[in-house]
Amino acid sequence: MENNNMEPQEEMTVTLTMDDGSEVECVVLTIFEAGQRDYIALLPMDSADAEEGEVYLYRYSEPEDGEPVLDNIEDDEEYEIVADAFDELLDAQEYDELIGEDELEDME
Repeated sequence: MENNNMEPQEEMTVTLTMDDGSEVECVVLTIFEAGQRDYIALLPMDSADAEEGEVYLYRYSEPEDGEPVLDNIEDDEEYEIVADAFDELLDAQEYDELIGEDELEDME
């Protein structure tokens, strides 16, 4: 069934090369700031992690003269800060969606 009312949103994807040399195609969920740095949240498309809803978090930078760069988060403390910021972002989005639905119901 096609939905003609909405144009399909083009998903940005990234292909990650894992430590074992395998490649994982991921959808870019968001780029966000935490602790004065930018980070990116990626959702794997075709792996066991995708079924579990696992999200990959990486440091993100975009040099003016090249491709965006993803770096591993090596420090546990930094990872906790980033994971907490991502959780808060998700909570805020869910809240916004709930408020948006309530406002639509009020308009009817």
